Amino acid sequence: MSDTATATAERGGLAAERVTRTAGGALVLDGVSLVPRQGTVTGLLGPNGSGKSTLLRVLAGVLAPDTGVVTLDGDPLSGLPRRTVARRLATVEQHADTQVDLTVADVVRLGRIPHRRAWSPASAADEAAVRSALARTGLADHAHRTWRTLSGGERQRVQIARALAQEPRELLLDEPTNHLDIRHQLDLLSLVSGLRLTTVVALHDLNLAAMFCDHLMVLRAGKVAASGAPSEILTEQLIADVYGVRADVTHPGPGGRPHIRFLGTMDPSG
Repeated sequence: MSDTATATAERGGLAAERVTRTAGGALVLDGVSLVPRQGTVTGLLGPNGSGKSTLLRVLAGVLAPDTGVVTLDGDPLSGLPRRTVARRLATVEQHADTQVDLTVADVVRLGRIPHRRAWSPASAADEAAVRSALARTGLADHAHRTWRTLSGGERQRVQIARALAQEPRELLLDEPTNHLDIRHQLDLLSLVSGLRLTTVVALHDLNLAAMFCDHLMVLRAGKVAASGAPSEILTEQLIADVYGVRADVTHPGPGGRPHIRFLGTMDPSG
């Protein structure tokens, strides 16, 4: 067992160690390691096609790595029962929909499936978890509204409430702010950062990542280009190298979160 895996096993939690994944003959992830710190928010950054969504799906156990290993409390994820994993890990996808017009409460109750036996009725503990999830996401007054009457921001909050009803320790989110206006983006990420779960979230917006994430990993062509605190790695040079964009990065003060002002794309001629 490597030092990374040993440290993870000692303190528990989710970890990926040197995982690779190919798709259609192309290498999508190339030796990526990630050990999110418990109770913090780790942001995954990178251009389109850099491997963010694939890494999240590998962390969730939806995809198996070709090489390397994902572990949960030191045990390989692939060897754990799916119900056990579902009680620990919750995921929120970019887009979620349903062909049945369920109520908000019914959608959130789906999060209790890993805790219930097949065909068994909801228990008092199940309903308590649903009420708690609705309250934590500010949706208690929306419980009886139907899915199709909700805005995009409200639907994302419902999906987070559904994930919270699972009572997970780890939360994985794939670009949850896509297609939301700036107010709903801020509201959603403020909610996520306040949950104090071990969270990994893929984001496109570098300023939002700087505001709400404790740790960042930047991917480029499936490899880790940088990893560390936002103030350490969100530099003008990294943005130029990874995104091909000129930027001005300022820091409000010692230890402050960086702010990025984009100046334009790089001249390919140099």
